[in-house]
Amino acid sequence: MNSSIHERIIALRSSLPDSVRLIAVTKQVSPEVMRCAYAAGIRDFGESRIQEAASKQAQLQDLSDLTWHFIGHLQSNKAKKVIEQFQWIHSVDNLKLAQRLNQLAQQLQVSPQVCLQVKILSDPNKSGWSISQLLADLSALNECKNLQIQGLMTIPPLGLNDSEILNVFNRTHELAKEIQEQNWSHIQMKHLSMGMSGDYKLAVQAGATMVRLGTILFGERLLL
Repeated sequence: MNSSIHERIIALRSSLPDSVRLIAVTKQVSPEVMRCAYAAGIRDFGESRIQEAASKQAQLQDLSDLTWHFIGHLQSNKAKKVIEQFQWIHSVDNLKLAQRLNQLAQQLQVSPQVCLQVKILSDPNKSGWSISQLLADLSALNECKNLQIQGLMTIPPLGLNDSEILNVFNRTHELAKEIQEQNWSHIQMKHLSMGMSGDYKLAVQAGATMVRLGTILFGERLLL
């Protein structure tokens, strides 16, 4: 199993443009398999459960050049643990959460890198700003000076065809450009975190700089 994972990672990394950062989504993946991914060149791991991530981080602490990305839905009452454990937070999905993270970052004297999660299409199953809400909140977000706001994250709704998915990714790219052109002092739009195992090629086509891949690397995992 580990040799096949190693081969898949090598092949996939070689197929991605140098501008695209591969984040291995390791929910329910053992530390042993993660070491195999590390040996294949992975340095970015994405987790969505804080407790599971903490256990893995403890077991992999000898790998000092890892970057940990939080990619799950984040509740405000768990914000402190996420800031303590992760260098990147991809799923900042509302202004209140951003302000809470900013306050905690100041207290802990850290400066996490974050992406703002946006919903290009209405989707009751996803968290995130609508386009209009995000544009209205930019001034307040610009005051979150302890966060390194680096770009946008999006997840298309289920059930779209490839053309519709590509449109979502392209619109996210356009939105990032619109925000960047406003020249905010503390908001950058250098990164687009978009694309998972089923649609990452479309995301790369639309300008993704980070893709979050799990199943295509590690196979199907049981839902808990």
